[in-house]
Amino acid sequence: MGLYRVRSRVPEVVVVAVVGILTALATGLGAVPVFLLGDRVADFRPFLWGLTIGLMGVAAVVGLLLPALDEHEPGAVVAGIAVGVGFLLLVRRWLAAHEVSPTRLRSAGGRRALLVFLVLFAHSLPEGFAIGTAWASNREGLGLFVFLAIALQNIPEGTSIAIPMAAERFRARDQFWAAVGTSAPQPFGAVLAFLLVDEISGLLPFSFGFAAGAMLALVVVELVPQALLSRSYAAACGGAAAGATVMLALAALLGV
Repeated sequence: MGLYRVRSRVPEVVVVAVVGILTALATGLGAVPVFLLGDRVADFRPFLWGLTIGLMGVAAVVGLLLPALDEHEPGAVVAGIAVGVGFLLLVRRWLAAHEVSPTRLRSAGGRRALLVFLVLFAHSLPEGFAIGTAWASNREGLGLFVFLAIALQNIPEGTSIAIPMAAERFRARDQFWAAVGTSAPQPFGAVLAFLLVDEISGLLPFSFGFAAGAMLALVVVELVPQALLSRSYAAACGGAAAGATVMLALAALLGV
């Protein structure tokens, strides 16, 4: 790559980085209801988990899988999905095998908050890949759609980390920045995926498949069980329907 081309790419990379930073900051918004409602926000948790399921599920299918299949390389898409699912399962298994000893933290609640943080942190990198991949594609409106999808689904994730922290009397400021911190890998993942996909066009179907596989695995393995824990099935289903409706409306509005 020539020096001129490197310089010409800088503004686009900066935009992708800023988009990734904005999605991370959106996670902090999820802590705001906890500031205002305190422990009462836990009553809305099934709905929020369901909302996340609807947002991520539709984003993975409409924003990633369908565009990937449009590239007419099903083998690369299937391989990407398999690697994405395997990636998430391996990270999940590693976290389970390396749990922090309760004796190193002040309470079981503090340990639970830390584990939630680690899980969300590990899951945020594939979301960054999704942002960068979508932004590098030539599909009109796709980058904006995936950005909005991930930013929206980050908000209830921020709530999920703020709830156990509020129970342990962490300050509002700490809750906000901990929520943002769970999405810290997203700007880096977005820039990395953008640069790789932009330079290697054949990587696009695989990258889409990887991000979609990781996101769908996250929905099935982590989010659905969390949404059903409280047995508030109506609230969880209502949240999922609301999230799916929002994403489908965005897809129609943006022409994805």
